[in-house]
Amino acid sequence: MSNKKYNVAVVGANGAVGEEILTILCEIDFPLNKLIPLASARSIGKSIEFNGKSIAIQELTNDIFQEEEIEIALFSAGGSVSAEFAPDAVKAGAVVIDNTSHFRMDKDVPLVVPEVNPQDIAKWREKGIIANPNCSTIQMVQTLRPLDDAYGLKRVDVSTYQATSGAGKVAMEELVTQMQDFFAFKLSESEHKAFNQQIALNVIPQIDVFTENGYTKEEMKMVNETTKIMGKEIALSATCVRVPTLRGHAEALTLTFDTDVDANAARDILRKAPNLVIVDNPDEALYPMPVTCVDKNETFVGRIRNDTYANNMLHLFVVADNLRVGAATNAVRIAQKWVVMEGEK
Repeated sequence: MSNKKYNVAVVGANGAVGEEILTILCEIDFPLNKLIPLASARSIGKSIEFNGKSIAIQELTNDIFQEEEIEIALFSAGGSVSAEFAPDAVKAGAVVIDNTSHFRMDKDVPLVVPEVNPQDIAKWREKGIIANPNCSTIQMVQTLRPLDDAYGLKRVDVSTYQATSGAGKVAMEELVTQMQDFFAFKLSESEHKAFNQQIALNVIPQIDVFTENGYTKEEMKMVNETTKIMGKEIALSATCVRVPTLRGHAEALTLTFDTDVDANAARDILRKAPNLVIVDNPDEALYPMPVTCVDKNETFVGRIRNDTYANNMLHLFVVADNLRVGAATNAVRIAQKWVVMEGEK
């Protein structure tokens, strides 16, 4: 095993996901030679805290990857930023792990969840880029893979309950502000900019824009990304809903299989799967909830039960920290797998 250490850039280092990436890199003692936090010119003069040290944020430029001899570039600053600067990172010799939607459906870019399709990381050399899936997709496919292997997955119906942090820091602040306005008896005066509706004390059955088929782009991401990650066509229908929580996406899954499935057997299968935690004792009010997953790197699964009519259907509830499992943790796990693969050469 190689003891090599790497020059790692975090693009969007002071964003919600960027901050989580930095925290996780520190927590796991990633093999860092040098950390280079990058952001737009607006962030010059600011710094990040890492492992007890203050590191100045550098401006993201087309030449910075070459100048700093960056080997791993973790992008989380928006699709347009990745579109412009990821090719420069690749040209400079770095592997890009991109957390935006820009490269996800590119046939030459692997879309990876390490617990599901780690073998696809090897395809990174095609374009020098590995794509991180959508947050709602990641926690779902982590749950789908072991059950598909056991029973043959035929169809997925999913409703999501997605936290405001999925829309960024501004969206989180909007929820907090609206709640403050509610308690000050002036919610009717509160503005909403991050969302097209009031989010406080409300749920919004729309995430991203609607497409011609009546589904939103977020819902179609789940459909298309699942097929690419799982490596098979899976009938999937999603309804994505924004809810007034700060962190932690929840999903209600209805799964249809090729064969009959037993809830207890499925529970045992999921208990043995990597990075899944079973929380499933309704008699004691134990089940996955957003408040219990914050700052955790695992996906929590519960309410596992058979359908009351069809023996080949299963229902369950899945929750994960969308900033971690749904973004930063997955990106860092990809980087870890990539480092191991490179070290084995």
